[in-house]
Amino acid sequence: MQRQMKLGLNIVANGAHAAGWRMPGALTNAAMDIRVWKRMAQAAERACIHFMFWADGIAVRHSARDDTELSYNARIDVWEPLTVIGALSAVTERMGYIASASTTYNDPYHVARKFASLDYISEGRVGWNVVTSWSEQEAFNFGRDAHMEHGLRYRRAEEFVDVVFGLWDSWEDDAFIRDQVGGQYFDPAKLHTLNHKGESFTVKGPLNTGRPIQGYPVIAQAGSSGPGQELGARIADLIYTAQQSKEDAVAFYASVKAHGESAGRDPDSMLVMPGILPIMGRTRQEAQDRYEDLQSRVPPELGLPMLVETFGDLTQLDPDGPLPPPLQSHNAVKSGHEKLARLALEPGMTIRKLYQNRAGASGHNTVVGTPADVADLMEDWFTSRGCDGFNLMPAFLPDPAIEAFEWLVPELQRRGLFHTEYEGDGTLRSSLGLKRPAFNSHRRRA
Repeated sequence: MQRQMKLGLNIVANGAHAAGWRMPGALTNAAMDIRVWKRMAQAAERACIHFMFWADGIAVRHSARDDTELSYNARIDVWEPLTVIGALSAVTERMGYIASASTTYNDPYHVARKFASLDYISEGRVGWNVVTSWSEQEAFNFGRDAHMEHGLRYRRAEEFVDVVFGLWDSWEDDAFIRDQVGGQYFDPAKLHTLNHKGESFTVKGPLNTGRPIQGYPVIAQAGSSGPGQELGARIADLIYTAQQSKEDAVAFYASVKAHGESAGRDPDSMLVMPGILPIMGRTRQEAQDRYEDLQSRVPPELGLPMLVETFGDLTQLDPDGPLPPPLQSHNAVKSGHEKLARLALEPGMTIRKLYQNRAGASGHNTVVGTPADVADLMEDWFTSRGCDGFNLMPAFLPDPAIEAFEWLVPELQRRGLFHTEYEGDGTLRSSLGLKRPAFNSHRRRA
């Protein structure tokens, strides 16, 4: 059987392009209109998209110098994604939902309980995107004066995930016998109280929900640095990444699979799914015109702060001049910092071009062309083992998302690269071709 790619829909506020909300036809309040989200979820399900994905943060995340500069940023008003999942899972039947929850600014019991509950509410269609957070603003909202150091964040994350997995394994799958005649509600032999005491957490347990329908919700992870890849190799079912060239994608894919194999994992049990922002038109010229229109709408007040953590304050420099050397000391996303530093060295790169690149897809690959052009690139990456699928990132809402469903998906299906109906037993795991974890399987991964 021909290998087929997986597709997710990555929704970022009002759209993945930071200036997309300014485009003609864009719904400027899309991030706060549940009617739009319901229609989007149902349209995505008709297209057999595997899941919707939220790379969420728990703050107004920015690098603006003041409120005036911040006022150009449209990624301000965004919903807490687990709440949205509860609403959208009620109006769909097969598509999954994956959302971020930070291991730095949450407690394991809360995360374990919320995702276990949502797994039941959605009938087995949720996933947890394990993130350590990257912005100082999140630290300020949780009693810290600075963001936790990168290595410490990942050490905490390792323990956090182990505790969550252990809590999900508080009960064996058939622990709740609910014997009406005898009066016994659960089998005490199938209760496993965690009693965890570690460096960052002390958690007794057990969890006050049953074991999730999927065993564990699908685990996504987005760290591309060394510690991030090591964590992903141990726990992740799905690796979310930003890659801008096929060569980088192929190298990253090989690295992920090798890390997984070294951790005792079946490499096929880890799906690598980079983000992609398709700018499409019926013709190449139409697509190029749309792209140039999008890029022209990125003001310096919006673009320059996106480069601050890597290059410092650039407001006094010529925006059409070259970049200064990158900062040596930073606490940003390491993989993102390194990619921006490399892009700055490309011939002809200017401050303006770099912030336009960053505004376009936050470091993900932007593809401009007809649906066939976009499908050509996706097929090339996929068949070259640069990925197992993609997270589609519409530039704004709703038109580019609907175009992805109605133009791009049929082209991929025509080529036999994407399914025409959902597979499996109705859970997200089975739709993605992933096995359901056996009870206590986290201990074998630890």
